[in-house]
Amino acid sequence: MLIAITGGIGSGKSYVCRLLEERGLQVYDCDRAAKRLMRSSSELQQALSQTVGEEVFPEGKLDKALLSRFIVSSEENALKIDEVVHPAVARDFVETGMEWLESAILFESGFCARVPFNYIVCVCAPLEVRIKRIMKRDSITREKALEWIDRQMSQEEKAVKSDFCIENDGQKDLNEQIDKMLDEINKTKE
Repeated sequence: MLIAITGGIGSGKSYVCRLLEERGLQVYDCDRAAKRLMRSSSELQQALSQTVGEEVFPEGKLDKALLSRFIVSSEENALKIDEVVHPAVARDFVETGMEWLESAILFESGFCARVPFNYIVCVCAPLEVRIKRIMKRDSITREKALEWIDRQMSQEEKAVKSDFCIENDGQKDLNEQIDKMLDEINKTKE
C-alpha cells in the first residue's frame, strides 16, 4: 500500500506527517531526500554535473548557490534539474520500502507517473491561514507569500486529484480526520 501526502505551501503537510509519525507511521520526506541524495548519490551527482557543469561539485561538495542560479535562470533549466532529481527521489522512495510519502509537488513533479500510489491525501487550509503561516515561518511579506503560493498548482486542483482531503484550518480536529482516513485505508487492506 503506497500513500502520498501533498498540499500547497503553508497547508500544514509536515504537521500532519508528524501526527502520522506519532501513530508509528514512517513518512518519506521528498525534500529532505532530494538534498540527501544530492550530497550522497554519485549517480545523481554525475547527472547534475552533466546538466549544470562540473563546477557544481567543486571538491566533491554541492555548490548550492550555483545550482540555484542555474535553476532560476530559465524554466528550461528548472525542468532539466527536475528530470534528473525527481526520478532519483522516486527510486530512493521505492527502495526504502516505506508506504507513506510527503511531497509538495507530487503532481507537478510527475511523481504519480513514477510510483503507483493507492491513495493520495491532500492537506488543505484557507488561503489567509496559509499566508499567515508562510509569513511567520519564513519571515517574509504577504506579497512574497502569495507569490510562492501562486507558483504552485492550486490547492483546489490538488484536492480534486486526491482521494482524501484533510482540512488543516486550525478549527477542525486533525486527529479525528486522520483517524477516519486511516480507518478507511485500513479497511481496503483487509
